[in-house]
Amino acid sequence: MMLFLFTGNSIPLWSSEMLIVDKIGRTVKVQAPVKKAVLLTTYELIPALGIWDNIAATGKWSLKNDLMLVFSSKLSKFPSVGSGADVNMETMLKVRPDLVISWTFRSEQVRFMEGHGLTVISIYPDSLQELIEVIKMHGKLFNKEIRADYCITEMNKIFNFIKKRSGNISLNDKRRILWIGSRPTGVSGKGGMTNDIIELIGGINSASEIGERNSDVSLEKIIRWNPDVIFIWGNATYSAADIKNNPQWRFINAVKNGKVYKAPVWGTWSPRIAPIALWMAMKAYPEKYTDVKFSSYVDPFFRKVFGISYRKVKQVEE
Repeated sequence: MMLFLFTGNSIPLWSSEMLIVDKIGRTVKVQAPVKKAVLLTTYELIPALGIWDNIAATGKWSLKNDLMLVFSSKLSKFPSVGSGADVNMETMLKVRPDLVISWTFRSEQVRFMEGHGLTVISIYPDSLQELIEVIKMHGKLFNKEIRADYCITEMNKIFNFIKKRSGNISLNDKRRILWIGSRPTGVSGKGGMTNDIIELIGGINSASEIGERNSDVSLEKIIRWNPDVIFIWGNATYSAADIKNNPQWRFINAVKNGKVYKAPVWGTWSPRIAPIALWMAMKAYPEKYTDVKFSSYVDPFFRKVFGISYRKVKQVEE
């Protein structure tokens, strides 16, 4: 969990000092509002918060992100400085940002940037609540608190809609749901944001006995868990058909009943986690959403939060 400490003005109308204890336990001092930032991982918040003028560069993955490519004319103005795993320090030092927001995948990269005189905040939201805190943090850093709260409100509207539909599912009727990652036997356990989403939509995480965010397990264990629904990470190199057609998986309920789905390649450390949760809910419990057309429901969200039509980024199996 991240801790935010503030001194000076709570709403930085002019320079105000923020102290942030980041995900790897470092206390980072930042002058807000930040005027020149590099976002290596939370770049979907650039259009959501409207902070294009506060950005000096983005990470390389923003150049492959479907949402960000809608804004390609703006995005093309920024140099790419690599990623949180392989920072291009030569370009980073030319940019010389006031702040870099990275992630904890390689903490040595954070230390490396810090050693070159850069101010770096490292994040990794492990729950929906922590993601909301990260969005609020960005709001404070860029003097966009009202806008950040607005985006969170729109997220909560979808979350509350899901809860309303899922609230009356009895324990016996809850479906066992498994999220698998870059490898079919790489599962999401109880220690991450995916578990929150599974519980939010009224499911039971088949891998809840695993305490970590992610872990490799045996196929035998997955067969023993016998999930009713399987979701595949959108960036995985294999498809739902690969799982359905694999004879080793044929005795699992999700495979027998055709309930294997590959998630969209959407950023999850952004407000888009809300429509992803709705998509998962509609796949896990289609009978509860017969009156809901996904694209029609989420289009207002995209317009309000990102200022674009959902159709411009649509790549979801409805």
